[in-house]
Amino acid sequence: MPRVVFNQKGGVGKSTIACNLAAISASRGARTLVIDLDPQGNSSQYLLGADVAAEKEGTTEFFNQMLSFSLKAKKIEEFVHETPFENLYVLPARHELETLQSKLESKFKIYKLRDGINELKQFDEIFIDTPPAFNFFTQSALIAAERCLIPFDCDDFSRRALYQLLANVEEIRTDHNAKLIVEGIVINQFQARASLPQRVVDELIAEGLPVLSAYLSTSVKIRESHEAAQPMVFFEPRHKLTEEFIALFDELDEKKKGKPISRLQ
Repeated sequence: MPRVVFNQKGGVGKSTIACNLAAISASRGARTLVIDLDPQGNSSQYLLGADVAAEKEGTTEFFNQMLSFSLKAKKIEEFVHETPFENLYVLPARHELETLQSKLESKFKIYKLRDGINELKQFDEIFIDTPPAFNFFTQSALIAAERCLIPFDCDDFSRRALYQLLANVEEIRTDHNAKLIVEGIVINQFQARASLPQRVVDELIAEGLPVLSAYLSTSVKIRESHEAAQPMVFFEPRHKLTEEFIALFDELDEKKKGKPISRLQ
């Protein structure tokens, strides 16, 4: 079940959320893959370490081979790498990925990621991290995914951007991927003692938007886990933020098992 983590705004925690949910999935025994489509490569560096991630072939090479016909083209699984964590794998990204975008668009390769993911039968869960833009790579991810998770960081700018984001997701669902569901809005970097975040969240809920009940708080520990290249479930298993990620994962798991999930209206 491919899940895309998407927001057009930068700094809202897409990579952090994708990697930490994937790590929890892997820790519970599911073979789990993170696909990094962001040229910044934050997910790749988080799971492999910066030095190792820079050396690995991944999404850059997977997409690049589509620009010229070759009988020796590699399958997507050949660009997948093990991480130091059991059951957790990554298809990494490097900054060179960004240079391919216009060429891929002109050759209409928008469905190639979906086709590649359909070949990956060995994984129980797939998380796709996207760049902070509604571009070729994000659209490819939304076409390939079944569910979309939207991080939200509780400020007015994010709220204004959210409506356009939802419209873009709906456009992809209508035109390219009827299976795509908005799984939920993840409240990230939540400050319970501040009045503005709670007011903004309450207003989103009042509007009927699919806000998930498990909130993620702000903590310096997440930056430390980035530096250590260890998702929180491995870095600080008993930390409050780890427990919040686990609560979020469990909520999503319950929804996946059959509880209703909102579609865009």
